[in-house]
Amino acid sequence: MSLDVQLVGTTTQMAVVTLRPGQVVYAEAGKFLFSSGDVVMETKLTAPGEKGGEGGLGGLLRGAVGAGKRVLAGESFAFQHFSTPGGDGLLGLAGVLPGEMRHLELDGSTTWFAEKDAFVAAEAGVRFDIAFSGLGQGLMGGEGFILERFTGRGSLLIAGAGDFIDLNPADYGGTVRVDTGCIVAWDDGVEYSVETVGRLNRQGIMSAVFGGEGLTLATLRGNGRVILQSVTIEGFAKALAKNAVKPDQQGLGAIGGLFSGSRG
Repeated sequence: MSLDVQLVGTTTQMAVVTLRPGQVVYAEAGKFLFSSGDVVMETKLTAPGEKGGEGGLGGLLRGAVGAGKRVLAGESFAFQHFSTPGGDGLLGLAGVLPGEMRHLELDGSTTWFAEKDAFVAAEAGVRFDIAFSGLGQGLMGGEGFILERFTGRGSLLIAGAGDFIDLNPADYGGTVRVDTGCIVAWDDGVEYSVETVGRLNRQGIMSAVFGGEGLTLATLRGNGRVILQSVTIEGFAKALAKNAVKPDQQGLGAIGGLFSGSRG
């Protein structure tokens, strides 16, 4: 039985899940918003069906190893498990940044990859793991070389920043070049790599220094689904830092606010 999910909102979305008896959803800590009183919440080191976290010291160590892998991927140390023992229950979940969400349905034959922090929640039949994009690609791309990998069968909820667009590289000659920070997720029909922008000549250096994209772009090739976001986390953080008023600059900030129209 598929998970009953309703995505509410536009660019600041939440997922409202109707839990049926027997269904289990697990989420990263910090993605929970609300639930009805009949929903049971438990915190565990493992996802449903994984070995570890129980069964003595050995199980605890296996659970800790799995939790450590998730921390490397930018996720929380533990999962929150949600279920309802009686009738239907209501559960609200969301990402941590203003943006969209996607409800993906895994059929057991397709693998999905996502950038770190994209995972929100999944059904018990979906397995969370990490994958490596390669140390060189991670260092070049600036987004890290550890990815999230999802296999199995069931519903998967992911989130990102800003608006989403779904693309298939096959519709555009088989290749799409993307700012590395714009990628949210892609399926295993798509090959991901990081490549340099142009040559190291005058124009290449101009593009890297003044174009705002640095020396590299992500290249996505193949025939599959790619989900991109309109706001990069790095760009969002820079915008917040640029407009933040430090304690020793409050006077200057107030003066600036008069000219910018800000009443903050």
